[in-house]
Amino acid sequence: MFEKIKLTKYPPTKNILIWDGDCGFCKFWKTRWQQKTEGKVAFETYQNSSKKFSDIPLKEFKKASRLIEIDGKIYRGPDSAYRSLWHAGNKKWHQLYSSNHIFRNLSDNGYNHIAKNRSFYFKLTKILFGNNPLNLKPYWLIYLILLFALIYAL
Repeated sequence: MFEKIKLTKYPPTKNILIWDGDCGFCKFWKTRWQQKTEGKVAFETYQNSSKKFSDIPLKEFKKASRLIEIDGKIYRGPDSAYRSLWHAGNKKWHQLYSSNHIFRNLSDNGYNHIAKNRSFYFKLTKILFGNNPLNLKPYWLIYLILLFALIYAL
């Protein structure tokens, strides 16, 4: 699913999460993650930074986000997100991903499915949470209440 490139010969000076700058879904959630990581992780698009890491094939950047740490270690896909939160002090998600194969498989398969259907999930994200990633609205809750009301009325 994700090529296991574990190390780069070109470590950055700051932990960096590399994402797809052409993807609206990616930009929405990158903005949210950037807030959650509180400046502990830099965020760059692969379009701007992939040349800095010439030992990582471009096709791998196109498949999934990559967190590259200052020691050269690379985390990919869902673990790049979990590990970026780890740097901001929220260690539980990366630890769960690392230690629980069921959670890891669910995360990898979910990430892969979303990556292959980004435009659909971007539309769904905006319907459920609104347009502002820094101020999520619980629209999904309103839809759920309306659905229950409709079922109850019938």
